[in-house]
Amino acid sequence: MIGYYVHHQGSGHLHRAVTVAPHLPGPVTGLSSLPRPDAWTGPWLQLPRDDDAESYADADVSASGRLHWVPTGDAGLRKRMAAISGWIERHAPAAVVVDQSVEVCLLARLHGTPVVAMTAPGVRTDPPHLLGFGVASAVVGAFPDGWAHRLLPGLALPEGRLHAIGAVSRVPVATERRRSRHRPLAVLLAGTGGDGFTAQVVADARAQTPEWDWTVLSRTLGSWHADPAAVLADADVVVLHPGQNSLAEVAASRVPAVVVPADRPFQEQHTTARALRDGWPAVVVDEVPRTGWLDLLDEAVFLDGEGWAEWCDGFAPTRLADVVKQVAQDGTP
Repeated sequence: MIGYYVHHQGSGHLHRAVTVAPHLPGPVTGLSSLPRPDAWTGPWLQLPRDDDAESYADADVSASGRLHWVPTGDAGLRKRMAAISGWIERHAPAAVVVDQSVEVCLLARLHGTPVVAMTAPGVRTDPPHLLGFGVASAVVGAFPDGWAHRLLPGLALPEGRLHAIGAVSRVPVATERRRSRHRPLAVLLAGTGGDGFTAQVVADARAQTPEWDWTVLSRTLGSWHADPAAVLADADVVVLHPGQNSLAEVAASRVPAVVVPADRPFQEQHTTARALRDGWPAVVVDEVPRTGWLDLLDEAVFLDGEGWAEWCDGFAPTRLADVVKQVAQDGTP
């Protein structure tokens, strides 16, 4: 048995878990506060939330800076940790994959269970991250091999601890690009909106690029597609915030991009954007443009989307499975 902890914020952790779970050894149990997704084929333990209080101002949520989220007196935290602990006792898993939680890494390891800790890019040299990485048998980054020094700046782990497996995409790697359209198509991946992508920004971008068609994938600003593969396959340029999953899907689709980093904890997207300036098929801007959209699209469209091949080659789930198998076998990567 393998456990797979899925963080409940956003949808990216869940998409990645659903994509990689079929490749992992043996039955895989999902552990999350999120409802079990329809695509999940194994057991699912739905956990209580630990962030439902009206205020955590006096709850010492970080244990004086040693952890990320452990609010004192929170019943949800107590119940979710007890649920995970009870599951470990009942099933004695060979390993637990944690995407992402320092606290769950510690809990599993305190039960003598080997841990594979997933990490996102960013400046993750704070004491809680170092503690979580330190107890893990393996740390896995879903980015290309050889880029850890750029995507996890300043992080020093023992040799062999960190494994860069490449981006994990639920969108299959494109084998050919369609070019049947008479007019170029720009696709904006805006999610739920916010982070600078607004209705006014969309209107300005359309007005400044009369030669282009636009498709806006967003719950609030355009049309929502649970599976954006078909839309991305038809795009000439994609505009996005460089979250791990959005970027993986663009890379798998082999489409050049205009990348606009949004503020995230630990400088995740800004760190990614700085790395993308170094030879990847992306035009990187520091903030959402108000003008100059035509120049940005015209610059991006001439980039070779095949340059994403190293970022996402389609084999990341297999590489993660290899790490998990080794850790489950003897507790080391």
